[in-house]
Amino acid sequence: MVSSMGAIALVVVTVAATTAVGLWYTRGTDSIEEFISARDSVGTRTLVATLLASNMGGWILFSPAEAGAAFGGVTAVAGYALGSAAASLVYVVVGPRIRRLIPEGHTLTEYAFVRYGPAMYAYVLLVSVAFMFVSLAANMTGIVGVLSLVAGVPAWQTAGLVGGFVLLYTAYGGLRASIFTDTVQLLVVLPLLGVVFAVTLFTLGGPGPIGRTVATTDPTLLDPGFVPGLLFGVYIVVAIAGAELLNQSWWQRVYAAEDGETVRRSFAISGLTVVPVVLVAGLFGVVAAGFGLLEGPGDASVALFVLVLETLPEWVGLVVVLLAVLLVMSTADTLFNAIASVVTADLPRLLDSPSERSLTLAARLTTVAVALGAIVIGARAYSVLALFLTADLFAVAAAVPLIYGLYSMRANEYGMLAASVAGLLVGLAYLPTTHGALSALVPLPDPSFLRAFLGAAAVSAGLAVLSARLTDTRFDPGVLSREIGLLGSDHAVDDD
Repeated sequence: MVSSMGAIALVVVTVAATTAVGLWYTRGTDSIEEFISARDSVGTRTLVATLLASNMGGWILFSPAEAGAAFGGVTAVAGYALGSAAASLVYVVVGPRIRRLIPEGHTLTEYAFVRYGPAMYAYVLLVSVAFMFVSLAANMTGIVGVLSLVAGVPAWQTAGLVGGFVLLYTAYGGLRASIFTDTVQLLVVLPLLGVVFAVTLFTLGGPGPIGRTVATTDPTLLDPGFVPGLLFGVYIVVAIAGAELLNQSWWQRVYAAEDGETVRRSFAISGLTVVPVVLVAGLFGVVAAGFGLLEGPGDASVALFVLVLETLPEWVGLVVVLLAVLLVMSTADTLFNAIASVVTADLPRLLDSPSERSLTLAARLTTVAVALGAIVIGARAYSVLALFLTADLFAVAAAVPLIYGLYSMRANEYGMLAASVAGLLVGLAYLPTTHGALSALVPLPDPSFLRAFLGAAAVSAGLAVLSARLTDTRFDPGVLSREIGLLGSDHAVDDD
Protein backbone atom coordinates (compact mmCIF):
# COMPACT_ATOMS: atom_id res chain seq x y z
CA MET A 1 0.00 0.00 0.00
CA VAL A 2 1.18 3.50 -0.85
CA SER A 3 1.80 5.63 2.24
CA SER A 4 -1.10 7.89 3.19
CA MET A 5 1.12 10.97 3.53
CA GLY A 6 2.75 10.35 0.17
CA ALA A 7 -0.62 10.00 -1.56
CA ILE A 8 -2.02 13.12 0.08
CA ALA A 9 1.08 15.10 -0.85
CA LEU A 10 0.77 13.96 -4.47
CA VAL A 11 -2.91 14.90 -4.55
CA VAL A 12 -2.24 18.33 -3.07
CA VAL A 13 0.57 19.08 -5.54
CA THR A 14 -1.54 17.87 -8.48
CA VAL A 15 -4.71 19.78 -7.65
CA ALA A 16 -2.79 22.90 -6.64
CA ALA A 17 -0.78 22.93 -9.87
CA THR A 18 -3.89 22.42 -12.00
CA THR A 19 -5.71 25.14 -10.10
CA ALA A 20 -2.83 27.57 -10.56
CA VAL A 21 -2.75 26.89 -14.31
CA GLY A 22 -6.51 27.36 -14.59
CA LEU A 23 -6.50 30.61 -12.63
CA TRP A 24 -3.55 31.99 -14.59
CA TYR A 25 -5.06 31.22 -17.97
CA THR A 26 -8.46 32.74 -17.19
CA ARG A 27 -7.31 35.81 -15.28
CA GLY A 28 -9.56 38.75 -16.06
CA THR A 29 -12.54 36.62 -17.15
CA ASP A 30 -15.62 38.75 -16.45
CA SER A 31 -17.88 38.16 -19.44
CA ILE A 32 -20.79 35.81 -18.76
CA GLU A 33 -20.56 34.56 -22.35
CA GLU A 34 -16.92 33.58 -21.82
CA PHE A 35 -17.81 31.99 -18.51
CA ILE A 36 -20.49 29.61 -19.78
CA SER A 37 -19.94 29.24 -23.52
CA ALA A 38 -16.45 30.46 -24.63
CA ARG A 39 -18.28 30.99 -27.90
CA ASP A 40 -16.50 30.41 -31.25
CA SER A 41 -13.06 30.43 -29.62
CA VAL A 42 -11.78 26.84 -29.75
CA GLY A 43 -9.99 25.21 -32.69
CA THR A 44 -9.91 21.56 -33.65
CA ARG A 45 -6.87 20.46 -31.62
CA THR A 46 -8.05 22.02 -28.38
CA LEU A 47 -11.63 20.87 -28.91
CA VAL A 48 -10.48 17.29 -29.53
CA ALA A 49 -8.41 17.45 -26.34
CA THR A 50 -11.24 18.76 -24.16
CA LEU A 51 -13.72 16.31 -25.70
CA LEU A 52 -11.38 13.39 -25.04
CA ALA A 53 -10.71 14.53 -21.48
CA SER A 54 -14.43 15.03 -20.86
CA ASN A 55 -15.37 11.78 -22.61
CA MET A 56 -12.77 9.81 -20.68
CA GLY A 57 -12.97 11.55 -17.33
CA GLY A 58 -12.53 9.79 -14.04
CA TRP A 59 -15.03 7.11 -14.98
CA ILE A 60 -12.61 5.58 -17.50
CA LEU A 61 -10.53 4.15 -14.66
CA PHE A 62 -13.59 2.70 -12.93
CA SER A 63 -16.51 1.78 -15.19
CA PRO A 64 -14.78 -0.01 -18.14
CA ALA A 65 -12.69 -2.06 -15.71
CA GLU A 66 -15.79 -2.87 -13.64
CA ALA A 67 -17.59 -3.87 -16.84
CA GLY A 68 -14.75 -6.20 -17.81
CA ALA A 69 -14.50 -7.71 -14.33
CA ALA A 70 -18.17 -8.14 -13.46
CA PHE A 71 -20.37 -7.64 -16.53
CA GLY A 72 -18.95 -9.86 -19.25
CA GLY A 73 -15.20 -9.74 -19.87
CA VAL A 74 -13.74 -8.51 -23.16
CA THR A 75 -17.13 -8.30 -24.88
CA ALA A 76 -18.43 -5.96 -22.19
CA VAL A 77 -15.29 -3.82 -22.51
CA ALA A 78 -15.72 -3.66 -26.30
CA GLY A 79 -19.32 -2.57 -25.81
CA TYR A 80 -18.22 0.18 -23.47
CA ALA A 81 -15.68 1.39 -26.02
CA LEU A 82 -18.28 1.43 -28.79
CA GLY A 83 -20.75 3.26 -26.54
CA SER A 84 -18.17 5.90 -25.74
CA ALA A 85 -17.46 6.36 -29.44
CA ALA A 86 -21.16 6.50 -30.30
CA ALA A 87 -21.70 9.31 -27.82
CA SER A 88 -19.24 11.49 -29.74
CA LEU A 89 -20.29 10.39 -33.21
CA VAL A 90 -23.91 11.37 -32.55
CA TYR A 91 -22.73 14.96 -32.16
CA VAL A 92 -21.02 14.84 -35.56
CA VAL A 93 -24.56 15.09 -36.93
CA VAL A 94 -26.45 16.83 -34.12
CA GLY A 95 -23.80 19.41 -33.15
CA PRO A 96 -23.69 21.43 -36.39
CA ARG A 97 -27.51 21.43 -36.54
CA ILE A 98 -27.68 22.85 -33.00
CA ARG A 99 -25.35 25.68 -34.04
CA ARG A 100 -27.28 26.32 -37.25
CA LEU A 101 -30.75 26.50 -35.69
CA ILE A 102 -29.71 28.20 -32.43
CA PRO A 103 -26.60 30.25 -33.29
CA GLU A 104 -26.60 32.26 -30.05
CA GLY A 105 -27.71 29.47 -27.71
CA HIS A 106 -26.07 28.20 -24.56
CA THR A 107 -27.95 25.29 -23.02
CA LEU A 108 -30.21 22.39 -23.87
CA THR A 109 -32.80 23.69 -21.39
CA GLU A 110 -33.27 27.06 -23.08
CA TYR A 111 -33.76 25.15 -26.33
CA ALA A 112 -36.34 22.91 -24.62
CA PHE A 113 -38.23 25.96 -23.32
CA VAL A 114 -38.44 27.80 -26.63
CA ARG A 115 -38.93 24.72 -28.83
CA TYR A 116 -41.52 22.98 -26.64
CA GLY A 117 -42.67 25.00 -23.64
CA PRO A 118 -42.52 25.14 -19.82
CA ALA A 119 -43.65 21.58 -19.10
CA MET A 120 -41.04 19.92 -21.30
CA TYR A 121 -38.49 22.47 -20.13
CA ALA A 122 -39.08 21.57 -16.47
CA TYR A 123 -38.76 17.87 -17.23
CA VAL A 124 -35.55 18.27 -19.25
CA LEU A 125 -34.10 20.59 -16.60
CA LEU A 126 -34.75 18.05 -13.85
CA VAL A 127 -33.43 15.08 -15.83
CA SER A 128 -30.33 16.78 -17.25
CA VAL A 129 -29.22 18.31 -13.96
CA ALA A 130 -29.90 15.04 -12.12
CA PHE A 131 -27.92 13.10 -14.74
CA MET A 132 -24.95 15.47 -14.57
CA PHE A 133 -24.99 15.63 -10.79
CA VAL A 134 -25.10 11.84 -10.39
CA SER A 135 -22.25 11.56 -12.91
CA LEU A 136 -20.29 14.08 -10.88
CA ALA A 137 -21.01 12.25 -7.62
CA ALA A 138 -19.99 8.95 -9.22
CA ASN A 139 -16.61 10.39 -10.18
CA MET A 140 -16.09 11.78 -6.69
CA THR A 141 -17.10 8.40 -5.26
CA GLY A 142 -14.54 6.73 -7.50
CA ILE A 143 -11.59 8.89 -6.45
CA VAL A 144 -12.56 8.54 -2.80
CA GLY A 145 -12.52 4.75 -3.19
CA VAL A 146 -9.16 4.83 -4.96
CA LEU A 147 -7.36 6.85 -2.31
CA SER A 148 -8.93 4.77 0.44
CA LEU A 149 -7.85 1.51 -1.22
CA VAL A 150 -4.38 2.55 -2.36
CA ALA A 151 -3.29 4.67 0.60
CA GLY A 152 -5.97 4.53 3.29
CA VAL A 153 -6.81 8.23 2.89
CA PRO A 154 -10.07 9.19 4.68
CA ALA A 155 -12.97 9.87 2.33
CA TRP A 156 -13.61 13.43 3.48
CA GLN A 157 -9.98 14.44 2.87
CA THR A 158 -10.00 13.17 -0.72
CA ALA A 159 -13.40 14.63 -1.60
CA GLY A 160 -12.57 17.95 0.06
CA LEU A 161 -9.17 18.33 -1.60
CA VAL A 162 -10.22 17.40 -5.12
CA GLY A 163 -13.60 19.11 -5.05
CA GLY A 164 -12.33 22.20 -3.25
CA PHE A 165 -9.44 22.95 -5.58
CA VAL A 166 -11.46 22.27 -8.73
CA LEU A 167 -14.07 24.65 -7.37
CA LEU A 168 -11.48 27.43 -7.09
CA TYR A 169 -10.51 27.63 -10.73
CA THR A 170 -13.89 26.61 -12.17
CA ALA A 171 -15.86 29.17 -10.17
CA TYR A 172 -13.37 31.82 -11.27
CA GLY A 173 -12.65 30.97 -14.90
CA GLY A 174 -15.72 28.99 -15.98
CA LEU A 175 -15.71 27.04 -19.24
CA ARG A 176 -12.47 28.58 -20.48
CA ALA A 177 -10.69 27.25 -17.39
CA SER A 178 -12.24 23.82 -17.87
CA ILE A 179 -11.24 23.58 -21.54
CA PHE A 180 -7.68 24.76 -20.95
CA THR A 181 -7.03 22.49 -17.96
CA ASP A 182 -8.59 19.57 -19.87
CA THR A 183 -5.98 20.08 -22.58
CA VAL A 184 -3.10 20.18 -20.10
CA GLN A 185 -4.42 17.17 -18.18
CA LEU A 186 -4.79 15.10 -21.35
CA LEU A 187 -1.14 15.68 -22.27
CA VAL A 188 -0.21 14.08 -18.95
CA VAL A 189 -2.93 11.42 -18.73
CA LEU A 190 -2.38 9.57 -22.01
CA PRO A 191 1.36 8.94 -21.45
CA LEU A 192 0.70 7.89 -17.84
CA LEU A 193 -1.96 5.41 -18.91
CA GLY A 194 0.47 4.00 -21.48
CA VAL A 195 3.19 3.63 -18.83
CA VAL A 196 0.88 1.77 -16.43
CA PHE A 197 -0.29 -0.56 -19.20
CA ALA A 198 3.28 -1.30 -20.33
CA VAL A 199 4.52 -1.94 -16.78
CA THR A 200 1.56 -4.24 -16.15
CA LEU A 201 2.34 -6.31 -19.24
CA PHE A 202 6.02 -6.54 -18.34
CA THR A 203 5.48 -7.37 -14.66
CA LEU A 204 2.88 -10.07 -15.32
CA GLY A 205 4.94 -11.77 -18.05
CA GLY A 206 3.44 -10.42 -21.27
CA PRO A 207 0.18 -10.96 -23.19
CA GLY A 208 0.64 -14.72 -23.61
CA PRO A 209 1.05 -15.72 -19.94
CA ILE A 210 -1.58 -13.18 -18.87
CA GLY A 211 -4.08 -14.58 -21.37
CA ARG A 212 -3.44 -18.18 -20.29
CA THR A 213 -3.90 -17.31 -16.62
CA VAL A 214 -7.15 -15.45 -17.26
CA ALA A 215 -8.47 -18.24 -19.50
CA THR A 216 -7.65 -20.86 -16.86
CA THR A 217 -9.41 -18.92 -14.10
CA ASP A 218 -12.50 -17.97 -16.11
CA PRO A 219 -12.58 -18.63 -19.87
CA THR A 220 -15.71 -16.50 -20.31
CA LEU A 221 -13.63 -13.38 -19.60
CA LEU A 222 -11.88 -13.78 -22.97
CA ASP A 223 -14.79 -15.31 -24.90
CA PRO A 224 -15.96 -12.87 -27.63
CA GLY A 225 -19.22 -14.80 -27.87
CA PHE A 226 -20.04 -14.69 -24.14
CA VAL A 227 -23.76 -13.80 -24.20
CA PRO A 228 -23.96 -11.71 -20.98
CA GLY A 229 -21.04 -9.62 -22.22
CA LEU A 230 -22.65 -9.15 -25.63
CA LEU A 231 -25.93 -8.10 -24.05
CA PHE A 232 -24.09 -5.65 -21.82
CA GLY A 233 -22.42 -4.24 -24.91
CA VAL A 234 -25.79 -3.68 -26.57
CA TYR A 235 -27.42 -1.76 -23.74
CA ILE A 236 -24.33 0.19 -22.76
CA VAL A 237 -24.13 1.66 -26.28
CA VAL A 238 -27.73 2.84 -25.93
CA ALA A 239 -27.10 4.07 -22.39
CA ILE A 240 -24.02 6.16 -23.12
CA ALA A 241 -25.04 7.54 -26.51
CA GLY A 242 -28.53 8.47 -25.37
CA ALA A 243 -27.43 9.93 -22.06
CA GLU A 244 -24.78 12.22 -23.52
CA LEU A 245 -27.44 14.04 -25.54
CA LEU A 246 -28.63 15.47 -22.22
CA ASN A 247 -25.12 16.31 -21.03
CA GLN A 248 -24.88 20.09 -21.03
CA SER A 249 -21.08 20.00 -21.10
CA TRP A 250 -21.22 18.64 -24.66
CA TRP A 251 -23.68 21.32 -25.76
CA GLN A 252 -21.26 23.91 -24.34
CA ARG A 253 -18.41 22.56 -26.42
CA VAL A 254 -20.58 22.65 -29.54
CA TYR A 255 -20.81 26.43 -29.05
CA ALA A 256 -17.19 26.82 -27.96
CA ALA A 257 -15.99 25.48 -31.34
CA GLU A 258 -14.90 27.98 -33.98
CA ASP A 259 -17.53 26.77 -36.46
CA GLY A 260 -19.72 23.87 -37.48
CA GLU A 261 -16.96 22.11 -39.40
CA THR A 262 -14.76 22.23 -36.29
CA VAL A 263 -17.58 20.58 -34.35
CA ARG A 264 -17.99 17.83 -36.93
CA ARG A 265 -14.27 17.10 -37.28
CA SER A 266 -13.47 17.27 -33.56
CA PHE A 267 -16.28 15.02 -32.39
CA ALA A 268 -15.38 12.47 -35.08
CA ILE A 269 -11.71 12.40 -34.07
CA SER A 270 -12.46 12.18 -30.35
CA GLY A 271 -15.01 9.41 -30.93
CA LEU A 272 -12.51 7.26 -32.80
CA THR A 273 -9.63 8.02 -30.42
CA VAL A 274 -11.50 7.12 -27.26
CA VAL A 275 -12.05 3.51 -28.39
CA PRO A 276 -8.49 2.18 -27.81
CA VAL A 277 -8.22 4.13 -24.55
CA VAL A 278 -11.39 2.55 -23.15
CA LEU A 279 -10.26 -0.89 -24.35
CA VAL A 280 -6.96 -0.53 -22.49
CA ALA A 281 -8.66 0.69 -19.31
CA GLY A 282 -11.24 -2.08 -19.42
CA LEU A 283 -8.67 -4.84 -19.86
CA PHE A 284 -7.27 -4.05 -16.42
CA GLY A 285 -10.57 -5.27 -14.98
CA VAL A 286 -10.45 -8.46 -17.04
CA VAL A 287 -6.92 -9.19 -15.83
CA ALA A 288 -7.78 -8.41 -12.20
CA ALA A 289 -10.73 -10.82 -12.31
CA GLY A 290 -8.68 -13.43 -14.17
CA PHE A 291 -5.92 -13.32 -11.56
CA GLY A 292 -8.46 -13.82 -8.75
CA LEU A 293 -7.75 -10.47 -7.10
CA LEU A 294 -11.34 -9.29 -6.65
CA GLU A 295 -12.65 -10.66 -3.39
CA GLY A 296 -14.93 -8.03 -1.85
CA PRO A 297 -18.32 -6.99 -3.31
CA GLY A 298 -17.06 -3.50 -4.15
CA ASP A 299 -13.71 -4.53 -5.64
CA ALA A 300 -14.96 -4.54 -9.23
CA SER A 301 -15.45 -0.76 -9.12
CA VAL A 302 -11.76 -0.31 -8.38
CA ALA A 303 -10.47 -3.36 -10.27
CA LEU A 304 -7.64 -1.45 -11.97
CA PHE A 305 -6.36 -0.20 -8.65
CA VAL A 306 -6.62 -3.59 -6.97
CA LEU A 307 -4.49 -5.01 -9.77
CA VAL A 308 -1.89 -2.27 -9.39
CA LEU A 309 -1.82 -2.59 -5.61
CA GLU A 310 -1.45 -6.37 -5.60
CA THR A 311 0.95 -6.97 -8.49
CA LEU A 312 2.93 -3.84 -9.39
CA PRO A 313 5.70 -1.80 -7.70
CA GLU A 314 4.67 0.93 -5.26
CA TRP A 315 5.74 3.74 -7.58
CA VAL A 316 3.15 2.56 -10.12
CA GLY A 317 0.54 3.02 -7.42
CA LEU A 318 1.54 6.67 -7.15
CA VAL A 319 1.35 7.05 -10.93
CA VAL A 320 -2.16 5.61 -10.90
CA VAL A 321 -3.19 7.96 -8.09
CA LEU A 322 -1.95 10.88 -10.17
CA LEU A 323 -3.80 9.52 -13.20
CA ALA A 324 -7.03 9.16 -11.25
CA VAL A 325 -6.85 12.64 -9.72
CA LEU A 326 -6.25 14.32 -13.09
CA LEU A 327 -9.09 12.45 -14.77
CA VAL A 328 -11.56 13.13 -11.98
CA MET A 329 -10.60 16.80 -12.03
CA SER A 330 -11.24 16.99 -15.78
CA THR A 331 -14.73 15.56 -15.23
CA ALA A 332 -15.50 17.61 -12.14
CA ASP A 333 -14.62 20.99 -13.63
CA THR A 334 -16.63 20.16 -16.76
CA LEU A 335 -19.75 19.22 -14.82
CA PHE A 336 -19.43 22.03 -12.26
CA ASN A 337 -19.56 24.56 -15.07
CA ALA A 338 -22.17 22.67 -17.11
CA ILE A 339 -24.69 22.64 -14.27
CA ALA A 340 -23.96 26.27 -13.44
CA SER A 341 -24.51 27.26 -17.08
CA VAL A 342 -27.96 25.64 -17.14
CA VAL A 343 -29.06 27.66 -14.13
CA THR A 344 -27.48 30.91 -15.32
CA ALA A 345 -28.89 30.80 -18.85
CA ASP A 346 -32.39 30.47 -17.39
CA LEU A 347 -32.16 33.48 -15.07
CA PRO A 348 -33.20 36.11 -17.67
CA ARG A 349 -36.64 34.43 -17.75
CA LEU A 350 -36.95 34.54 -13.98
CA LEU A 351 -35.44 37.94 -13.17
CA ASP A 352 -36.14 41.41 -14.54
CA SER A 353 -33.22 42.21 -16.88
CA PRO A 354 -30.37 40.95 -14.69
CA SER A 355 -27.01 42.62 -15.27
CA GLU A 356 -24.04 40.72 -16.64
CA ARG A 357 -22.35 41.05 -13.26
CA SER A 358 -25.38 39.48 -11.56
CA LEU A 359 -25.41 36.59 -14.02
CA THR A 360 -21.70 35.92 -13.52
CA LEU A 361 -22.13 35.99 -9.74
CA ALA A 362 -25.07 33.57 -10.02
CA ALA A 363 -22.99 31.21 -12.14
CA ARG A 364 -20.19 31.21 -9.58
CA LEU A 365 -22.54 30.69 -6.62
CA THR A 366 -24.22 27.79 -8.43
CA THR A 367 -20.81 26.26 -9.05
CA VAL A 368 -20.09 26.44 -5.32
CA ALA A 369 -23.41 24.79 -4.42
CA VAL A 370 -22.89 21.97 -6.94
CA ALA A 371 -19.34 21.36 -5.72
CA LEU A 372 -20.36 21.15 -2.08
CA GLY A 373 -23.14 18.68 -2.87
CA ALA A 374 -20.82 16.50 -4.92
CA ILE A 375 -18.20 16.48 -2.15
CA VAL A 376 -20.76 15.31 0.41
CA ILE A 377 -22.23 12.56 -1.78
CA GLY A 378 -18.85 11.52 -3.12
CA ALA A 379 -17.69 10.66 0.39
CA ARG A 380 -20.15 7.75 0.43
CA ALA A 381 -19.41 4.35 -1.14
CA TYR A 382 -21.50 3.15 -4.07
CA SER A 383 -20.84 1.15 -7.21
CA VAL A 384 -19.57 3.70 -9.72
CA LEU A 385 -21.03 1.83 -12.69
CA ALA A 386 -24.38 1.41 -10.93
CA LEU A 387 -24.55 5.16 -10.32
CA PHE A 388 -23.76 5.89 -13.96
CA LEU A 389 -26.35 3.42 -15.24
CA THR A 390 -29.07 4.86 -13.02
CA ALA A 391 -28.33 8.38 -14.24
CA ASP A 392 -28.11 7.18 -17.85
CA LEU A 393 -31.61 5.69 -17.84
CA PHE A 394 -33.27 8.99 -16.96
CA ALA A 395 -31.41 10.72 -19.78
CA VAL A 396 -31.98 7.96 -22.34
CA ALA A 397 -35.75 8.22 -21.92
CA ALA A 398 -35.69 11.94 -22.72
CA ALA A 399 -32.97 11.99 -25.40
CA VAL A 400 -34.91 11.23 -28.59
CA PRO A 401 -37.98 13.34 -27.71
CA LEU A 402 -35.71 16.29 -26.95
CA ILE A 403 -33.52 16.05 -30.07
CA TYR A 404 -36.44 15.14 -32.34
CA GLY A 405 -37.57 18.76 -32.21
CA LEU A 406 -34.44 19.78 -34.11
CA TYR A 407 -35.56 17.68 -37.08
CA SER A 408 -39.36 17.41 -36.95
CA MET A 409 -41.30 20.65 -36.85
CA ARG A 410 -44.43 18.66 -35.94
CA ALA A 411 -43.00 17.48 -32.63
CA ASN A 412 -45.05 19.06 -29.84
CA GLU A 413 -44.59 19.66 -26.14
CA TYR A 414 -47.04 17.25 -24.55
CA GLY A 415 -46.40 14.50 -27.06
CA MET A 416 -42.65 14.63 -26.35
CA LEU A 417 -43.22 14.89 -22.60
CA ALA A 418 -45.55 11.89 -22.61
CA ALA A 419 -43.05 9.91 -24.68
CA SER A 420 -40.23 10.74 -22.27
CA VAL A 421 -42.21 9.84 -19.14
CA ALA A 422 -43.53 6.62 -20.68
CA GLY A 423 -40.02 5.55 -21.66
CA LEU A 424 -38.74 6.32 -18.17
CA LEU A 425 -41.49 4.31 -16.48
CA VAL A 426 -40.77 1.31 -18.68
CA GLY A 427 -37.07 1.59 -17.91
CA LEU A 428 -37.58 1.94 -14.18
CA ALA A 429 -39.80 -1.14 -14.14
CA TYR A 430 -36.78 -3.23 -15.19
CA LEU A 431 -33.80 -1.26 -13.82
CA PRO A 432 -31.92 -3.46 -11.32
CA THR A 433 -30.50 -0.56 -9.28
CA THR A 434 -33.97 0.73 -8.34
CA HIS A 435 -35.89 -2.52 -8.57
CA GLY A 436 -35.76 -3.41 -4.89
CA ALA A 437 -37.19 -0.12 -3.66
CA LEU A 438 -39.87 0.14 -6.33
CA SER A 439 -40.97 -3.51 -6.15
CA ALA A 440 -41.94 -2.93 -2.53
CA LEU A 441 -44.53 -0.45 -3.80
CA VAL A 442 -45.82 -2.11 -6.98
CA PRO A 443 -45.39 -5.51 -8.65
CA LEU A 444 -42.59 -5.38 -11.22
CA PRO A 445 -41.13 -7.77 -13.82
CA ASP A 446 -37.75 -9.37 -13.27
CA PRO A 447 -34.93 -6.80 -13.36
CA SER A 448 -32.83 -6.48 -16.51
CA PHE A 449 -30.50 -3.72 -17.65
CA LEU A 450 -31.03 -4.79 -21.26
CA ARG A 451 -34.82 -4.49 -21.09
CA ALA A 452 -34.56 -1.29 -19.06
CA PHE A 453 -32.45 0.61 -21.59
CA LEU A 454 -33.84 -0.84 -24.80
CA GLY A 455 -37.38 -0.46 -23.46
CA ALA A 456 -36.83 3.15 -22.39
CA ALA A 457 -35.21 4.09 -25.70
CA ALA A 458 -37.70 2.24 -27.92
CA VAL A 459 -40.83 3.39 -26.13
CA SER A 460 -39.79 7.05 -25.89
CA ALA A 461 -38.57 7.17 -29.51
CA GLY A 462 -41.59 5.33 -30.88
CA LEU A 463 -44.10 7.49 -29.04
CA ALA A 464 -42.23 10.67 -30.02
CA VAL A 465 -42.45 9.82 -33.72
CA LEU A 466 -46.07 8.66 -33.43
CA SER A 467 -47.08 11.80 -31.57
CA ALA A 468 -45.55 14.05 -34.22
CA ARG A 469 -47.34 12.19 -37.00
CA LEU A 470 -50.70 12.60 -35.27
CA THR A 471 -50.56 16.39 -35.07
CA ASP A 472 -51.06 19.02 -37.74
CA THR A 473 -49.33 21.84 -35.83
CA ARG A 474 -46.00 23.04 -37.14
CA PHE A 475 -43.23 24.89 -35.33
CA ASP A 476 -41.38 27.77 -36.98
CA PRO A 477 -37.65 26.93 -36.53
CA GLY A 478 -36.77 30.60 -36.92
CA VAL A 479 -38.24 31.20 -33.47
CA LEU A 480 -35.20 29.45 -31.94
CA SER A 481 -32.73 32.01 -33.32
CA ARG A 482 -35.05 34.95 -32.63
CA GLU A 483 -35.82 34.15 -29.00
CA ILE A 484 -32.53 32.68 -27.82
CA GLY A 485 -29.77 35.25 -27.74
CA LEU A 486 -26.57 36.30 -26.03
CA LEU A 487 -26.63 36.83 -22.27
CA GLY A 488 -25.96 40.26 -20.89
CA SER A 489 -27.27 41.90 -24.07
CA ASP A 490 -30.60 43.25 -25.24
CA HIS A 491 -31.03 40.18 -27.42
CA ALA A 492 -31.84 37.82 -24.57
CA VAL A 493 -34.34 35.04 -24.16
CA ASP A 494 -37.85 36.38 -24.56
CA ASP A 495 -40.79 34.28 -23.47
CA ASP A 496 -43.50 36.66 -24.70
